[in-house]
Amino acid sequence: MEVHKAALKHGIAHEDVVHATRGFLIAYPLAHEDEEGPRRELRLGPDRAGNLLETIVLYLDDGRELAIHAMPMRRKYRDLLRGGSRREHV
Repeated sequence: MEVHKAALKHGIAHEDVVHATRGFLIAYPLAHEDEEGPRRELRLGPDRAGNLLETIVLYLDDGRELAIHAMPMRRKYRDLLRGGSRREHV
C-alpha cells in the first residue's frame, strides 16, 4: 500500500493510513467501470489505536494500491458498518 501526501492532510499518521487500508472492516466501490481513471474504493477500518478511519484507495493499472484520502470516520458511514457490505475483508 502506498500513501499519497494528500491522504495525510487531516493529520492521520502514515502508519495509521496503512493499517486502516490493509485491515479494513468494509469496502465500497466508488468509481464505475464507465468512468475514466483508476477504480476507487472507500474503506472503513481502524487505525493502530482502534479509532475508525475512512480512507479512499485507488487501484492503479500496474496493480498497486494508492491511499489518497484518510480522516476520522464521519457519522454518515456508521450505517455502512452495520448494514452489510459489498466487499468485506476476511
